[in-house]
Amino acid sequence: MKKRRDFSRMWLMVVVMAGLGVAAVAWAQTAVNSPKAKEFRIERSMPKEAVACIDCHRRESPGIFADWAHSRHASANITCLDCHQAEEFDPDVSQEHYKQYERSDVPYGTKEYRVPVAAVVTPKDCSRCHPDEAKQYSRSKHANTQEIIWKIDPWLKLGTNSDTEREAGCFHCHGTVLRMKDGKLDPATWPNVGVGRVNLDGSKGSCTSCHTRHRFSVMEARKPEACGQCHLGPDHPQIEIYMESKHGDIYTAFGDEYNWNAAPGTWTPGVDFRGPTCASCHMSGAGTVLTTHDVTERLSWELQAPLTVRPSEFKPLPAQTNWEVEREKMKVICMQCHGKTWVQDHYVKLDKVIQEYNDVYFKPAKAMLDELYGKGLLDKSRFFDERLEVEYYELWHHEGRRARMGAAMMAPDYSWWHGFYECKKRYNNFMEEARHLVETNQKAYKATDYPNATGNTEPPKEVFGKSE
Repeated sequence: MKKRRDFSRMWLMVVVMAGLGVAAVAWAQTAVNSPKAKEFRIERSMPKEAVACIDCHRRESPGIFADWAHSRHASANITCLDCHQAEEFDPDVSQEHYKQYERSDVPYGTKEYRVPVAAVVTPKDCSRCHPDEAKQYSRSKHANTQEIIWKIDPWLKLGTNSDTEREAGCFHCHGTVLRMKDGKLDPATWPNVGVGRVNLDGSKGSCTSCHTRHRFSVMEARKPEACGQCHLGPDHPQIEIYMESKHGDIYTAFGDEYNWNAAPGTWTPGVDFRGPTCASCHMSGAGTVLTTHDVTERLSWELQAPLTVRPSEFKPLPAQTNWEVEREKMKVICMQCHGKTWVQDHYVKLDKVIQEYNDVYFKPAKAMLDELYGKGLLDKSRFFDERLEVEYYELWHHEGRRARMGAAMMAPDYSWWHGFYECKKRYNNFMEEARHLVETNQKAYKATDYPNATGNTEPPKEVFGKSE
């Protein structure tokens, strides 16, 4: 009996262990397929050093303090140190800030509170809490616009504007390459919040281009005016195009009723807003399409290029996307408010616009420009000092872009009067003078006193590496 009882116990243990083994395998299989649970924790306490930052800035820079106090960061107990704290060896550590810990007129002016901080907060810093957003942004055209403009823009490549003109204009939106000078941020590169700013920690971009510090408002970034800071004017008037369109008209009429402060990832068409904005089409999630901070997604044409190409064929920065996949994403966004036929026919019209611009205007003009250079009737050494170079440039960079972008965003005045109508005049003037030079074998007039063509022509090593 004892042996049988022992045997029974052993058999029971085997059955139990086998069952546990099956359960373990089943658990392991389930674990592999289990979605990762999100975790979020708020720490109500803050270190004394952070208290010192807040108390000091409350008195020294009340505007900064007020913005932070009204932010979601403050609600989550994210303080100055969480964003600005640096390592002693970081190249952008503020040496001036250390003097704050030597003051006798404030209670925190002692070495006990001394913390290395950097004025510049970068996407790498933001990635500690926003890793997905930072990764998406890093592969976008925004983050890499320094590389794009140095490859595509003759103003930079050929030095036809001055460094000062660039600092006050081009780099204000596109971003500077930050550098230190005498232990401080070089004023030639700072202050700057350009979308393609190259930071000292190797990251690219500035989140505050759209989410202005120190409120970092989701509302602000969702409104078209945030994009309109840079996307305006004769060469890329997206804000003007948007405001002319029916989408902009709806925003003007009903925008004050939109729920701009919906939680990230939940902003829903038809629920939180009636008509789309730049962000809702190009970044926000809807339907089956996820939110993204990569504005290169959802694009099926590269409209800024001289010759319109697919984003993956844009040589200055080939997108790692499939245009057909991305077009389907954008169609899903459109069909949150529009019927399938409306959306399909819109793209049929856009594709016709692209083909006519490429074949009727750009390709013949480019062929003529190449012929003039080949025959020595135009000089390549300095772009823009001969009138035909300006005519050619503005054909694609100004009215050519307006025609294409106007069609893409449904603004007829920009597609026609500011676009193709101007293309016709520009094209005719260009061809008239070009044919005259060819027929007479006469070189074009060259401006001998072209102003301020003094800009540095060396691409930044931080973007392209050291030159040979």
